[in-house]
Amino acid sequence: MNANTTTNIIPGQIAMNINAPESFGRKPLTEAHITHDMITFREYAPDLDDREVLGYILTLSSSRDRDHLTETLLDHFGSLKNVLEARPEQLRNVHGVGEKTAKLIAAFVPVMKAWQRRVNDIPQRINNTREAESFCLSLTAGSRNEAFWVISLNAKCDVIGKRKISEGSLSEVSAYPRLVMETALNYNAHSVLFTHNHPGGTMAPSPEDISSTLQLQRLLKGVGILVLDHIIVAGENTYSMIQHGDIDYRLKG
Repeated sequence: MNANTTTNIIPGQIAMNINAPESFGRKPLTEAHITHDMITFREYAPDLDDREVLGYILTLSSSRDRDHLTETLLDHFGSLKNVLEARPEQLRNVHGVGEKTAKLIAAFVPVMKAWQRRVNDIPQRINNTREAESFCLSLTAGSRNEAFWVISLNAKCDVIGKRKISEGSLSEVSAYPRLVMETALNYNAHSVLFTHNHPGGTMAPSPEDISSTLQLQRLLKGVGILVLDHIIVAGENTYSMIQHGDIDYRLKG
């Protein structure tokens, strides 16, 4: 992505040229350059590749050779996603990564999850499957363990509450009927949306996923609460049981 060079006056700082993102990770670590990178990063972040994003993150650490360390980390973990989801002890095993840098990198996903949850605290309306999938992706982002969530909605499909019912191993998680029922009733939900993630597996639901969803659907129908969908999250991909015909919110009998 190319950008025209402009000049900005930053309060308390010197005037600096804001260049295209190719400049990341290639300048000496001075206060002016860090401020320069912050402005450029905020403007171009959605269009940057893995190397450029990680190079900016390393600007905030005490690492001297950012180019080399960026390449080393990406080679070691395979992608920016894997780097950011690595534990501090895993990061420290990479040559050139000190304790401060490891803690900085490992903090990004938890901080983003905290931010996203605060965003989700603002009433949000889910109008269709695409919006439901986006909501579920943000809810499970960065989770290393499989977890099952109940999202409660009112009659207008506004999100009025969300609760993690259980968290398990990488291969299985339990959806406790009593807790699901309790959650939906406590929020006075008109309908609910289920989601759980498959951190190390495929998007497709297991037979147990489908049967337990149908069981919960019948249970909640008895108290007049609809199950709108059960969405499985696997990495950046999602699977809707409604869209694939595994369940039908117009459950009979």
